[in-house]
Amino acid sequence: MRSHGGTVAKGELLRGLWLEFLYKKWYCYEREKERQIKKIPFLCGFWCFINANAIKQRKENSKMSEKMNCLLHGGDYNPEQWLDHPEILEEDIERFHEAGINTVSMGIFSWAFLEPEEGVYRFEWMEKIIDHLYENGISVILATPSGARPRWLADKYPEVLRVNERRERELFGKRHNHCLTSPVYREKVYQMDRELSRRFGKHPAVRMWHISNEFGGECHCPLCQEAFREWVKKRYQTLDRLNSSWCTAFWSHTYTDFAQVESPSPIGEESIQGLALDWKRFITDQTTDFMKNEIRAIREGGSDLPVTTNMMYDFEGLDYARMAPELDVISWDNYPTWHRMDDWTIALDAGMQHDLMRSLKGKPFLLMESCPGATNWQSVSHLPAPGIHKAAGLMAVAHGSDSVLYFQLRQSRGSEEKFHGAVIDHYGGNDTRMFREVCETGETLKALGELAGTVAKAKTAIVYDTENKWAIKGSKGPRNKNMYYKETVQKSYRALREQGLDVDIINETQELTPYQFVAAPMVYLFREGFDRKLKEYVENGGTLLATYWSGVVDENDRCYLGGTPHGLMDVFGLRAEEIDGLYDGETNGIVPADGSAAGALGGRYSCAHLCEIVKPSTAETLMVYENHFYAGAPALLRNRYGKGIVYYLCADAEQEFYDSFYPEILAEAGVTPLLEGVKIPKGVSVTSRENETSRYLILQNFSGQEQNLPYTGGEKILGGEGNILQPLETWVFREKKGC
Repeated sequence: MRSHGGTVAKGELLRGLWLEFLYKKWYCYEREKERQIKKIPFLCGFWCFINANAIKQRKENSKMSEKMNCLLHGGDYNPEQWLDHPEILEEDIERFHEAGINTVSMGIFSWAFLEPEEGVYRFEWMEKIIDHLYENGISVILATPSGARPRWLADKYPEVLRVNERRERELFGKRHNHCLTSPVYREKVYQMDRELSRRFGKHPAVRMWHISNEFGGECHCPLCQEAFREWVKKRYQTLDRLNSSWCTAFWSHTYTDFAQVESPSPIGEESIQGLALDWKRFITDQTTDFMKNEIRAIREGGSDLPVTTNMMYDFEGLDYARMAPELDVISWDNYPTWHRMDDWTIALDAGMQHDLMRSLKGKPFLLMESCPGATNWQSVSHLPAPGIHKAAGLMAVAHGSDSVLYFQLRQSRGSEEKFHGAVIDHYGGNDTRMFREVCETGETLKALGELAGTVAKAKTAIVYDTENKWAIKGSKGPRNKNMYYKETVQKSYRALREQGLDVDIINETQELTPYQFVAAPMVYLFREGFDRKLKEYVENGGTLLATYWSGVVDENDRCYLGGTPHGLMDVFGLRAEEIDGLYDGETNGIVPADGSAAGALGGRYSCAHLCEIVKPSTAETLMVYENHFYAGAPALLRNRYGKGIVYYLCADAEQEFYDSFYPEILAEAGVTPLLEGVKIPKGVSVTSRENETSRYLILQNFSGQEQNLPYTGGEKILGGEGNILQPLETWVFREKKGC
């Protein structure tokens, strides 16, 4: 039974809709006086009588403040593809209303239509469409079109085209093929962005700016080489420092002039890992600077609306943590490969990426792209089964997204993505399975509008660092086929999530103090000061799980001298001695040590890929290796340091180990699950969001079976009656704080 608050909410909603209607009428009058709507002055006066600050408030709301008044639903809209079909554009509006779409992203690929020739801007068609969208209650996330430059620009200024790692200038084509260093390209982008800002930056329909599109890729042209040399000079100051940091004495690769520095290449230098890491850092910094150039243009044009850029799944080309401070809102594009394996495993993989994006700023993020249907670019375009679309969208919301947006709203008729899924397909009707599922999603998002702006406050975190990922992948040994870094991180993530916990995914630069438990798997590369951060965390009472292959090298991939894990041998109570790389298919086992207090870890667990041999000092051995010449050597240890505890896992243990081990150490750390006293079935996701007054618990069933969940801890605001959670169903509970 719902509280009387529902009546109040309805009243507020009706008042808001009335005010919105009146404001739209006022705007239309001001914008298009030729319409001469006679009733507008009276309506505006009456509206002002109701609320004198309503216009101001509406404009402020359009800026997408941290606490939005709704969840965004919509996605990429490319009306320039249909300008010769005005009837289709009208039909789109009708379909948007049916599907509950309240937001579109526009302009991402529109440069050739916005500036058909140099210096000639054609914004009228876009303005007309934005006006029409606004009249119909649909807001716009307006993109800068720098991700897909027009042909005339490449023809006139060939320097904007990228040079690949083999030093070959690429031809016009593809989507991303532009040099981020080119002064010409930067200037042309700046001019375009500034003009867009002047024209649309204060349009009440425009909610925020979408900077470029899926930044990525490298350019190795002379301009980029010179920029890289300057970047290197600034970082190292002297050649002696450069040569020392990159260990160039090896193989006599010593630099005698900064002019000799070039980016890594298969036809040149590939052996210096310090160079490879710095090149990746440079690419991130150059991309960030390019993005900042776009933001400056928007600000010069007069717009102070929030900015975002759409990031990608587990993308190795850029360190998103270095870009995040320049953005007001994090957004990303999510395309899970549903049904490639069981849905719970896929959901956990996507969930971890959602949590990573949320953790970049600790605020709500936006799901900027997802696919209504099947993609056309994955190796196999598997159709999502009925219910997956809605469940996947709500999963994003459960992990902290304030939107469910799609690529794309209307399916392209030709070219690269003509078979990519869309809300409106080539048929164009509203009686398709996918359109119905989009409509259902829209209705649900509308019902869950109060979740907008709420945040997740995780008690646990996992360190998953991009620079560390680069270093592990690029370093030679102990395995060159696959070090399974991400998979190791995912084992901890799965175990924590199956305990019904929110999890933050953080990098080495972020704070550890908010968390009761931190997992730091395979932190091979220690950024400056990370060892001290871990030490202080444990010393002050934190519980830490560390693993093999940690604290081995510094930021330049130089091995630490004097023993590893660097700076933490006293904290961990051990020293690493050797690490064994196992062949694919080869395994070892770990078993409880004689007389140890292994607790729930009775029995044997398999391990593979990497087995580290350590020499304990103060650490207590809980488990030992079963086989090979190091049988009986420590495989799991525990050490108390200060007020905290460190667990050190020496081997790549199977998932069952984490599943058995984590409940015990989490209880020891005082971490309580979100659903206290309720056994969470495997395949059921539990997450939370909260604000000052309420906490929302979101339960989703990815197990493929009905699950009995007798939880009565709050008011169910989404979900049917009873305790049976159906496959792919979502429940949302509201709990009032302080009650």
